[in-house]
Amino acid sequence: MLRKYSGSTTPPSLRGPMLVDSAGLPRFWVTVWSLYVSADLANSSKEKLLRHIESLYEFADQLKGAGSLDDAIAEINIELLGEILESYFITFQNQSVINQSAQLKWQTAFQFVRDTVLRLSKSNLPLSQIHEIEGKLNRLTLLYQQLRIGKKRQQEIIRSLPAGVVEELYSMLDPESFSNPFGNMATKWKVYVIFIILLHQGLRRGELLLQPADAVKSGFDKKFNKDRFWLSVVYNPYEEDDSRYSKPGVKTPSSIRQMPVSALTANIIQEYVENYRGKVNHSFLISSQKGKPLSTEALTCIFKKITLNLSKVALHDLKQRTGKESITPHDLRHTCAVVRLNQLLERGKAMDEALQEMRTFFGWSRSSDMPQKYARAVFEDRLAGIWNNVFDDRVSILRAIPESRT
Repeated sequence: MLRKYSGSTTPPSLRGPMLVDSAGLPRFWVTVWSLYVSADLANSSKEKLLRHIESLYEFADQLKGAGSLDDAIAEINIELLGEILESYFITFQNQSVINQSAQLKWQTAFQFVRDTVLRLSKSNLPLSQIHEIEGKLNRLTLLYQQLRIGKKRQQEIIRSLPAGVVEELYSMLDPESFSNPFGNMATKWKVYVIFIILLHQGLRRGELLLQPADAVKSGFDKKFNKDRFWLSVVYNPYEEDDSRYSKPGVKTPSSIRQMPVSALTANIIQEYVENYRGKVNHSFLISSQKGKPLSTEALTCIFKKITLNLSKVALHDLKQRTGKESITPHDLRHTCAVVRLNQLLERGKAMDEALQEMRTFFGWSRSSDMPQKYARAVFEDRLAGIWNNVFDDRVSILRAIPESRT
């Protein structure tokens, strides 16, 4: 079963999700594996991998007895591992419908066994035996390549939110707006800051919830003779123990970055911190009504309420343009990315150079294909011919987002 460990008494390397057996003891080899394979992943991504591997452990317990999988790995018993994997493989083949989830579950489990055995053998065995083990594992790999899932449906092109929807969000979420659906002024400012940061900075949900109250830094730029502002996306340096059940995280090491912030955005965040955040006993920027760090579940509820208060015209525009019926934090990240990439191109940047800057700003790894997906989105959106160069002016943002097509 999957358990989450946290607290100051738990070593930092072991904090987060972990697989345990029926007696509550850690599953040994998957715990070792997670330290070197998934250590850089956010807890939510790590949990998905561990749940896939948990299914293999439970299957092996039923087939060969408790702890049989860990024992077979420790002994590098390729014959027994092959028997367990083959039987596990057959359970997928016998399913009436083999979907993408089944394929991912199988591939994760098989890769875990293969990687762990190879790493273990290279540290303990002579070269001749290592080659023998690699040969047997390669034969298993070839054997299980027959598991084929229907071709994954090509992901639809990423689309920014329609300009009309963004315009309505600006009007609705303005703390002084009569149409603002949130209660007291502190909550209105909290939601407004969330909206501004997600749209203007393109942060992921977890990155937003990790930001400390002093997230925005400033310094005087002698070259331009004015103050410059920036925001760092890192783990909160002031918090050793996050009390939230679903702990937000930075997705990958490449997601740790520093990004410029406009004076307008910096001033909005500072206004919230100084006058509406309240006196709380934690260092996170965004707080709940009870003075606790805002949770991912609470953020989801905020966006559900925002969607419920959109006009019928805006909802129709959203459905027509994106095929969606609700707004999520990631939609604002998409919109930010499409607008920023377009602006880089409009300023004369070559596409390759612009995409490289996008990787840095949005925290995409070198192997990620996200920049190319946004490039396709920008190319399609450019056909509408509605663009502007200034990102931080509200009217310019609205003009930078293509209108819905009829």
